[in-house]
Amino acid sequence: MKADLSITLENDIVRLSPLNLDNYEYLVTIASQEKLVQYSPSDIYTPESLKNYVEIALNQKDQKTSIPFIIFDKRNQQYAGSTRYMNIHWKYKTLEIGSTWIGREFQGSGLNTQMKYLMINHAFAAMAFEKVEFRIDERNAQSRKAVEKLGAVLEGVLRENVYLLDGFKRNTCCYGILKGEWKGK
Repeated sequence: MKADLSITLENDIVRLSPLNLDNYEYLVTIASQEKLVQYSPSDIYTPESLKNYVEIALNQKDQKTSIPFIIFDKRNQQYAGSTRYMNIHWKYKTLEIGSTWIGREFQGSGLNTQMKYLMINHAFAAMAFEKVEFRIDERNAQSRKAVEKLGAVLEGVLRENVYLLDGFKRNTCCYGILKGEWKGK
Protein backbone atom coordinates (compact mmCIF):
# COMPACT_ATOMS: atom_id res chain seq x y z
CA MET A 1 0.00 0.00 0.00
CA LYS A 2 1.27 3.46 -0.89
CA ALA A 3 1.20 5.75 2.12
CA ASP A 4 -0.90 8.90 1.64
CA LEU A 5 0.60 11.36 4.10
CA SER A 6 -1.34 14.43 2.91
CA ILE A 7 -4.85 13.29 3.69
CA THR A 8 -7.80 15.41 4.77
CA LEU A 9 -10.54 13.84 6.88
CA GLU A 10 -13.85 15.57 7.45
CA ASN A 11 -17.52 15.33 8.27
CA ASP A 12 -20.20 17.94 9.03
CA ILE A 13 -18.54 18.89 12.32
CA VAL A 14 -14.77 18.78 11.88
CA ARG A 15 -12.06 18.93 9.21
CA LEU A 16 -8.63 17.48 9.81
CA SER A 17 -6.19 18.76 7.22
CA PRO A 18 -2.40 18.54 7.01
CA LEU A 19 -0.61 20.62 9.64
CA ASN A 20 2.29 22.53 8.12
CA LEU A 21 4.46 25.63 8.41
CA ASP A 22 1.90 27.62 6.39
CA ASN A 23 -1.03 27.07 8.77
CA TYR A 24 0.31 26.37 12.27
CA GLU A 25 0.15 30.08 13.18
CA TYR A 26 -3.65 29.76 13.33
CA LEU A 27 -3.02 27.78 16.53
CA VAL A 28 -0.75 30.24 18.38
CA THR A 29 -3.52 31.72 20.55
CA ILE A 30 -4.97 28.31 21.42
CA ALA A 31 -1.55 26.78 22.13
CA SER A 32 -0.78 29.54 24.63
CA GLN A 33 -3.73 28.59 26.88
CA GLU A 34 -2.51 27.77 30.38
CA LYS A 35 -2.21 24.04 31.21
CA LEU A 36 -3.54 23.02 27.79
CA VAL A 37 -1.06 20.14 27.55
CA GLN A 38 -0.37 19.63 31.25
CA TYR A 39 -0.24 15.84 30.81
CA SER A 40 2.05 15.96 27.77
CA PRO A 41 5.81 16.37 27.34
CA SER A 42 5.15 18.77 24.42
CA ASP A 43 6.06 22.45 24.69
CA ILE A 44 3.67 24.52 22.53
CA TYR A 45 3.07 27.62 24.68
CA THR A 46 5.07 30.21 22.72
CA PRO A 47 5.05 30.87 18.97
CA GLU A 48 8.67 29.66 18.80
CA SER A 49 8.02 26.43 20.70
CA LEU A 50 4.87 25.77 18.65
CA LYS A 51 6.87 26.18 15.42
CA ASN A 52 9.50 23.76 16.78
CA TYR A 53 6.70 21.29 17.68
CA VAL A 54 5.38 21.48 14.11
CA GLU A 55 8.86 21.10 12.61
CA ILE A 56 9.40 17.92 14.67
CA ALA A 57 6.01 16.57 13.49
CA LEU A 58 6.89 17.36 9.87
CA ASN A 59 10.27 15.64 10.24
CA GLN A 60 8.46 12.55 11.54
CA LYS A 61 6.07 12.84 8.57
CA ASP A 62 9.07 12.83 6.22
CA GLN A 63 10.17 9.61 7.95
CA LYS A 64 6.62 8.22 7.42
CA THR A 65 6.11 7.69 11.16
CA SER A 66 3.63 10.51 11.70
CA ILE A 67 0.77 12.30 9.94
CA PRO A 68 0.00 15.59 11.74
CA PHE A 69 -3.33 17.43 11.36
CA ILE A 70 -4.68 20.86 12.13
CA ILE A 71 -8.22 20.68 13.53
CA PHE A 72 -10.93 22.99 12.17
CA ASP A 73 -14.31 23.17 13.93
CA LYS A 74 -16.80 23.58 11.08
CA ARG A 75 -19.68 24.57 13.38
CA ASN A 76 -17.78 27.55 14.79
CA GLN A 77 -15.63 28.17 11.70
CA GLN A 78 -12.49 28.24 13.87
CA TYR A 79 -9.23 26.35 14.15
CA ALA A 80 -9.37 24.32 17.34
CA GLY A 81 -6.04 22.50 17.81
CA SER A 82 -3.92 19.65 16.53
CA THR A 83 -3.74 15.86 16.49
CA ARG A 84 -1.81 13.21 14.64
CA TYR A 85 -1.28 9.64 13.66
CA MET A 86 2.07 8.82 15.24
CA ASN A 87 4.39 5.93 15.94
CA ILE A 88 3.19 4.47 12.67
CA HIS A 89 4.43 0.92 12.06
CA TRP A 90 3.51 0.15 8.45
CA LYS A 91 4.88 -3.39 8.61
CA TYR A 92 2.95 -4.33 11.75
CA LYS A 93 -0.15 -2.29 10.78
CA THR A 94 -0.32 -0.42 14.07
CA LEU A 95 -0.39 3.27 14.83
CA GLU A 96 -1.13 5.61 17.68
CA ILE A 97 -3.52 8.54 17.71
CA GLY A 98 -1.96 11.16 19.94
CA SER A 99 -0.41 14.57 20.44
CA THR A 100 -4.00 15.78 20.55
CA TRP A 101 -4.82 19.15 22.03
CA ILE A 102 -7.82 21.38 21.51
CA GLY A 103 -8.63 24.76 22.97
CA ARG A 104 -10.65 24.90 26.17
CA GLU A 105 -13.61 26.47 24.33
CA PHE A 106 -13.88 23.32 22.16
CA GLN A 107 -13.53 20.78 24.96
CA GLY A 108 -16.74 18.96 25.84
CA SER A 109 -18.36 19.96 22.52
CA GLY A 110 -18.11 16.53 20.91
CA LEU A 111 -15.40 17.76 18.54
CA ASN A 112 -12.75 15.38 19.93
CA THR A 113 -15.07 12.38 19.61
CA GLN A 114 -15.92 13.25 16.00
CA MET A 115 -12.28 13.60 14.98
CA LYS A 116 -11.32 10.34 16.71
CA TYR A 117 -14.12 8.53 14.80
CA LEU A 118 -12.78 9.93 11.53
CA MET A 119 -9.21 8.94 12.36
CA ILE A 120 -10.04 5.44 13.59
CA ASN A 121 -12.33 4.72 10.64
CA HIS A 122 -9.68 5.92 8.20
CA ALA A 123 -6.91 3.91 9.90
CA PHE A 124 -8.92 0.68 9.67
CA ALA A 125 -10.76 1.16 6.36
CA ALA A 126 -8.51 3.22 4.10
CA MET A 127 -5.07 2.50 5.58
CA ALA A 128 -5.82 -1.19 6.33
CA PHE A 129 -4.29 -1.00 9.80
CA GLU A 130 -5.12 -3.67 12.35
CA LYS A 131 -4.69 -1.78 15.61
CA VAL A 132 -5.06 1.80 16.85
CA GLU A 133 -3.40 2.75 20.12
CA PHE A 134 -3.63 5.65 22.57
CA ARG A 135 -1.15 6.59 25.32
CA ILE A 136 -2.54 8.73 28.10
CA ASP A 137 -1.22 10.08 31.40
CA GLU A 138 -2.66 7.93 34.17
CA ARG A 139 -3.98 11.06 35.94
CA ASN A 140 -5.88 12.34 32.87
CA ALA A 141 -9.29 10.86 33.74
CA GLN A 142 -11.11 12.89 31.08
CA SER A 143 -9.01 11.55 28.20
CA ARG A 144 -9.04 8.03 29.58
CA LYS A 145 -12.85 8.01 29.78
CA ALA A 146 -13.07 9.44 26.26
CA VAL A 147 -11.05 6.64 24.65
CA GLU A 148 -12.83 4.02 26.73
CA LYS A 149 -16.16 5.34 25.34
CA LEU A 150 -14.71 4.78 21.86
CA GLY A 151 -14.12 1.14 22.75
CA ALA A 152 -10.42 1.26 23.57
CA VAL A 153 -9.20 -1.35 26.05
CA LEU A 154 -6.62 -0.62 28.75
CA GLU A 155 -3.72 -2.94 27.93
CA GLY A 156 -1.32 -1.89 30.62
CA VAL A 157 0.50 0.94 32.37
CA LEU A 158 4.06 2.00 31.68
CA ARG A 159 5.36 3.21 35.02
CA GLU A 160 7.28 6.49 35.23
CA ASN A 161 8.21 6.42 31.56
CA VAL A 162 7.82 10.06 30.42
CA TYR A 163 9.09 13.33 31.90
CA LEU A 164 6.66 16.24 31.60
CA LEU A 165 7.63 19.89 31.21
CA ASP A 166 7.38 20.48 34.97
CA GLY A 167 9.78 17.59 35.65
CA PHE A 168 7.07 15.17 36.82
CA LYS A 169 7.65 11.60 35.63
CA ARG A 170 4.26 10.26 34.58
CA ASN A 171 2.77 6.79 34.36
CA THR A 172 1.32 6.16 30.88
CA CYS A 173 -1.83 4.12 30.29
CA CYS A 174 -1.69 2.16 27.04
CA TYR A 175 -5.03 1.63 25.31
CA GLY A 176 -5.82 -0.20 22.07
CA ILE A 177 -8.61 -0.95 19.64
CA LEU A 178 -8.30 -3.92 17.29
CA LYS A 179 -9.84 -3.70 13.84
CA GLY A 180 -12.26 -6.55 14.67
CA GLU A 181 -13.45 -4.68 17.78
CA TRP A 182 -14.24 -1.42 15.99
CA LYS A 183 -17.88 -0.90 15.25
CA GLY A 184 -17.24 1.82 12.63
CA LYS A 185 -19.38 4.38 14.39
